[in-house]
Amino acid sequence: QVQLVESGGGLVQPGGSLRLSCVASGTIFSINAMGWYRQAPGKQRELVARFTSTGSTNYADSVRGRFTISRDSAKNTVYLQMNSLRPEDTAVYYCNAVKFREYWGQGTQVTVSS
Repeated sequence: QVQLVESGGGLVQPGGSLRLSCVASGTIFSINAMGWYRQAPGKQRELVARFTSTGSTNYADSVRGRFTISRDSAKNTVYLQMNSLRPEDTAVYYCNAVKFREYWGQGTQVTVSS
């Protein structure tokens, strides 16, 4: 089993920044992929950014150049640095890990509004 706990969400003005953190615990050895998804009201959950099984990164077109995913293996933590935030980035952000199956965190709300 893998447990994921997100933190770092909140309310920010357009153009602002936030950094999300996701700490993984449990049987984290051999996690294949890990990253961030988001779900806005009335919309499907979508990929934001992730590390693949080969260590490469994928980004949604809508966030490329503004968001950066990074990780600290010693802390079993994945980060999402979000800059130049827009109102359309408002969503619940979920941490995701893949090890034989998908694991999800509880989500953290990000609201971009003036």
